[in-house]
Amino acid sequence: MYAMIRRYRMTGSMDRLMEKVAAQFAAQLSTEDPAGPAAPVRIPAGILSYQAVRTGDETLLTVTVFASAELLARAQQGAADIRQSLKEFHVEEIETFSGEVSISRVSEALLA
Repeated sequence: MYAMIRRYRMTGSMDRLMEKVAAQFAAQLSTEDPAGPAAPVRIPAGILSYQAVRTGDETLLTVTVFASAELLARAQQGAADIRQSLKEFHVEEIETFSGEVSISRVSEALLA
């Protein structure tokens, strides 16, 4: 597994931004047809998990875990497409980190 951690700055309503991310992107991760015809943005293949974290009034952090390094590398265009779909919020990527996941554990509570 490989993870991509991105830090963003934006303008406007963080609540509205999170609503759009949930509807246009995150919701597709739990459907059988993530690239279906109704999807406004095609999500990158190979995503195992995704989290978006509010870190301030105008900053957020996303953590995306991929099945392989190759799939992580392919996701760069998908991330750009998602940012483009959120252009009304002037989303700017300010930091990016990626690497192999060395330790991964999930509690039963998270799986329930």
